[in-house]
Amino acid sequence: MAGSRERQRQRARERHERQREERRQRRRQLRQRLSIGLAVVLVLGLAAGLSVAFAGGSAPSKSKAKASASPSATSSAATVAEPAHHCTYTSTGGGKPSLPPATPDYTAAYTATINTNLGKIDINLLNSKATCTVNSFVHLAATNFWNNTQCHRLSTSNGVYILQCGDPTASANQALSCSSTTLGTGGPGYQFADENLSGATYKAGTVAMANGGPNTNGSQFFLVYKNTTEPASYTPFGTITSGLDILQNVAKAGTSCTFQDGGGGVPKEKVIINSVTVHKS
Repeated sequence: MAGSRERQRQRARERHERQREERRQRRRQLRQRLSIGLAVVLVLGLAAGLSVAFAGGSAPSKSKAKASASPSATSSAATVAEPAHHCTYTSTGGGKPSLPPATPDYTAAYTATINTNLGKIDINLLNSKATCTVNSFVHLAATNFWNNTQCHRLSTSNGVYILQCGDPTASANQALSCSSTTLGTGGPGYQFADENLSGATYKAGTVAMANGGPNTNGSQFFLVYKNTTEPASYTPFGTITSGLDILQNVAKAGTSCTFQDGGGGVPKEKVIINSVTVHKS
C-alpha cells in the first residue's frame, strides 16, 4: 500500500509540475504576442510619423533632380485619358498667382521659349500627352511667374544629368548656397496630378516636372541635357528643340557647391530666367 501511495503522490507531483510548466508556457506565449503586437504598433507609428515628417518635402527638393519643393499631396488623383478635358489644381495657400483654368485648351499646339541670360531654350510642349501640366506651364508663363529667377540645381553624376529651375525663391540677384534651408522649396501656391508616366523615359532634351512625391507638381521643372536614368515618376511635358548646347555648357562648368545629400549642387555658371514666352497655334 505504501508503494502504491508513493506512486500516486509521484504522479500527482508530475501532473502538478506539468500544469505549472503549461501555465509558464502560456504566459511566455502571451508575453511574446504582446511584445510582437507592441512592436508592430511602434513600427506603424514610426512609419506614420516619418510620412508626416517628409510630407513637407523641402529638404529633398533642393538636392534631388526630380524632387520639388511642394508639400506632398494628401491624396492621389485618378488617371485620366489624354488629352485631358478637365484639370484639378489644389490650392496650397501662400498668396501666389491664381489657379490655372480648370478647362484647358486640349486641342491647341504650344511651343515655349525660356529666355535666359545665356540664350534661348526652345521647347515643344506635349499638350496632347500632359494637358494639365502644359495648361499650368502656360498659365505661369502668362503671369510672369518665372521672370528673374535662377535655375538652382545642377546634377552631373550618378546617371542624373539635369538642370532644375522654377523655384520662385531663387531670385536672379541672389547668391545661391547649398546650405540654404529654403532653396528648392518654392512653388506656385497649388498642386496638380502626375501625367504621361506610362513608359516615361528621360533622354536628352526632355523637360519634366520636379516633384516631392506622387501628384505634388507645382512650378519646378528640370531640363535633361544628357540621357538620364530615372524611374517613371516625373511628368514629361516638353521636348527641347534648340538650346540644348546651353545646358551642356552649364554642365561642363560644374557646380559651386554640393548639397548635403549629394544630389548635385548650385550651378557654377549662373542661369537666370529673364522670361518665358509661349506661342499657341
